[in-house]
Amino acid sequence: MKPLLSARRTELLAAGAATTTVLLWASAFVSIRSAGEAYAPGALALGRLLAGALVLGVICLIRREGLPPRAAWPGIVVSGLLWFGLYMVVLNWGEQKVDAGTAALVVNVGPLIMALLAGWLLKEGLPPRLLAGMAVSFAGAAVVGLSMSGEGSASVLGVLLCLLAAVAYAGGVVAQKPALRHGSALQVTTYGCAIGAVACLPFAGQLVSDAADAPLSATLNMVYLGVFPTALAFTTWAFALARTTAGKMGATTYAVPALVVLMSWVALDEVPGWITLVGGLVCLAGVAVSRSRPRTAVAAAEVGDAAAVGGPVAAAPETSPEPQREQA
Repeated sequence: MKPLLSARRTELLAAGAATTTVLLWASAFVSIRSAGEAYAPGALALGRLLAGALVLGVICLIRREGLPPRAAWPGIVVSGLLWFGLYMVVLNWGEQKVDAGTAALVVNVGPLIMALLAGWLLKEGLPPRLLAGMAVSFAGAAVVGLSMSGEGSASVLGVLLCLLAAVAYAGGVVAQKPALRHGSALQVTTYGCAIGAVACLPFAGQLVSDAADAPLSATLNMVYLGVFPTALAFTTWAFALARTTAGKMGATTYAVPALVVLMSWVALDEVPGWITLVGGLVCLAGVAVSRSRPRTAVAAAEVGDAAAVGGPVAAAPETSPEPQREQA
């Protein structure tokens, strides 16, 4: 009974952390769009990362976390450069070209790219459903790009930048997962954020210049991005990621685009056009296809999960196939 309760408690904690992450990341798309009117993409990324690293560093000192183990550093460095550095710069740039809802729809191709990278880099294979999902998602991305083409080349560039952000996001998660086997969620997030900030230091002069002219609301948005969607949300993400798979965590971000469209409608009075929304939904449908499994495999996996926590297991038919290995 105790293993079952412990597993249930861990599941609830991970779900709560993931929910916190999704809500704060959704708000980040809106804040980026607002702050981006006063701050250049690199300057906004650096200011956000400096605020996040400062908060995380203070928490680490209070908790006496210390340096992560040596084995965690490769994943921390790669995730810091890709996710905290490259992702934030290109996303900020992309959101200066397209609205927040469109950016969220395109970036949410990331979970599909995660599964693809895991199959390639972690040697987990490329199932037919993953390949089918890729085709559907990129068709959706093409629809989004075509729908924005009537608004000029800048909007098409924005879509491409958001796709690049999705690749950087996926690569960062795949790199971060092994690091969490050796370091705590707080350590991995803190030092990843610090590495991203160092990588963005070339934008320091631009940050000082923009801050001198920016309205207080834009600067407060930048600080908010650093404290909540970065320091808090990336830590809750790492906490949940350490207790589940990258694939499942990627699936939790499916709700982000809908939340962003709602938030940007309320806060910024902007909503993507219908064709853009349809293209974004096609992107998400492709992600869902890539993460789905045949019913027989799902049933077998549920039997395996019940057995792992010591719960009652129904007798499976002798002809049931072996559970498929879950993609990370």
